[in-house]
Amino acid sequence: MRCLEHQFSIPQVDHPDLARQVRRQETLHQRRKRAQLARFGEQRLQIALGREDPVEFWQLHGGSRSGRQWVQIILISDRLAKTRSVTLSSRHLVGTAIAAMLAVCSATVGLYWLTLRYAADARIPALQQLVLSANDAEAERGRTFVQQNLNAMAVKLGEMQAQLTRLDALGERLSSLAGIRPQEFRFSDAPGLGGAAATLMPPQNLSLAEFSDKLSTLARSVENRNDMMGVLEAQLFEQAVKKKMLPTMMPVKAPYNASAFGRRVDPFTGQWSMHEGIDFLADAGAPIAAAAAGVIVFSGFHPQYGYMVDIDHGNDLVTRYAHAARLYVKEGDVVQRGHKIGEVGSTGRSTGPHLHFEVRYRGAAQNPAKFLVSNSAQARAK
Repeated sequence: MRCLEHQFSIPQVDHPDLARQVRRQETLHQRRKRAQLARFGEQRLQIALGREDPVEFWQLHGGSRSGRQWVQIILISDRLAKTRSVTLSSRHLVGTAIAAMLAVCSATVGLYWLTLRYAADARIPALQQLVLSANDAEAERGRTFVQQNLNAMAVKLGEMQAQLTRLDALGERLSSLAGIRPQEFRFSDAPGLGGAAATLMPPQNLSLAEFSDKLSTLARSVENRNDMMGVLEAQLFEQAVKKKMLPTMMPVKAPYNASAFGRRVDPFTGQWSMHEGIDFLADAGAPIAAAAAGVIVFSGFHPQYGYMVDIDHGNDLVTRYAHAARLYVKEGDVVQRGHKIGEVGSTGRSTGPHLHFEVRYRGAAQNPAKFLVSNSAQARAK
């Protein structure tokens, strides 16, 4: 910007009124020049801000319209006769904005780091409260996580305790079915474990994930063992029931029998005949016991067997007790193994006091000795 400066010389006069008049004119001239400069600066400022036609500005000051955008700031002071201008391009504005953002981000990060680094040493109540709040929140999240895992493991532990209780009861039943004495196999006592300290591998603590995995594996193993022992109990119980339903018990206390099962000479006719049971010699009035548990299907007098009892043991197996002197059961009664059903006598087709004992399977006579011998062999094995 070019400005024309006018120089004024003050003539040397001796008259005081003339000197005052000259100074007044000089003052008015200076004020007029400052007003002109102010109007000129305001006009350039309006042109720079887009309020006037920019073509005149470029033409007046020798600029070229190259498409490059820039901003010109004009500084005008009331005390100075000259103006100052500062030109900013778009590149300057973008760089200034980026530098300002970087400065703000750097100041924020630095302040945050200083706050966390020197919060404990600074002894500032607000900072200490902020750090304590952050630590409390982190500790609370950790406690919540641990409590959730403990609750899950407590549920699994409760399930395992219930399964172990079932296993203890099942083991006691199995031991009784298998004939094992309780003092020989204790389910309530923990098994003894031991061994030397590990030397090849240093001991390591279990992590929470490893502990949870081990607990889940153990729970599945206990459940599988429980199912297997349940199947074994069902099989043993079935065998025990079948055993109790088999007529393996001696129906009467007799040292020997008078006539075995099979062909023999009939004592009344003297001819060969088939003897379908065993005759046990016993005193009259001796108790007769049920050889196995079952249901009374016949209790009364028969012309040839005399007073007799038939017991159905299930599975098409029936036992017969004949020539009794007295009967203590009636049809439909349920008797247990060894239950007294009558007394030895000599009724019906008999030559003397004895017990005629038969075992029939689907109506066909079987040799009772097969069942009685198996019982005596089991008794000797025990």
